[in-house]
Amino acid sequence: MQQENLRITVVLGGNLNGRTGPVVSNWFLDRAASREGVTLDVLDVAGLDLGDGHGTSSDSFPSRIAAADGFVVVTPEYNHGYPGPLKSAIDTARKEWFAKPVAFVSYGGMSGGLRAVEQLRAVFAELHVTSVRTSVSLHNAQRMFGPEGAPVAELRGAEDAVEEMLDQLVWWALSLREARTRRPFPG
Repeated sequence: MQQENLRITVVLGGNLNGRTGPVVSNWFLDRAASREGVTLDVLDVAGLDLGDGHGTSSDSFPSRIAAADGFVVVTPEYNHGYPGPLKSAIDTARKEWFAKPVAFVSYGGMSGGLRAVEQLRAVFAELHVTSVRTSVSLHNAQRMFGPEGAPVAELRGAEDAVEEMLDQLVWWALSLREARTRRPFPG
């Protein structure tokens, strides 16, 4: 499958506290980096100045969203939802998200972040973003990686899910980029 120099922005939605978020993010980025024809732009929500948290433009977030052909959101689940700073970051852009695809990598306890992803799908639908069906979910992620960040368990199923998810994301990103080029999105 030819990717034609797609720009995929990976939005890291966790925080820098603790060790699970950075370990999961690095694990995913190591796998995604080998994708030919895809350039990754990593946007860490923890490093953004989110202003008042109510959609106030911050730093270069909207312009980096506008430049992307698609997105992967890496998110933890806290109390059956996704982190507030991730919502604030998403809300700093609007039309920049339109008519592009998003995929999800989630992590957490028993649910593996699936409830956070369920909520994010609704948020992105409101922003006219196509949600890729296949996602990557790491259940009890804090037990999956050792102190140095290396997996302590076989992650073949999760690695296969990364490949399938990226295949779908690339297809949508190419298709929607072509559609936006031919006919601007009405919004």
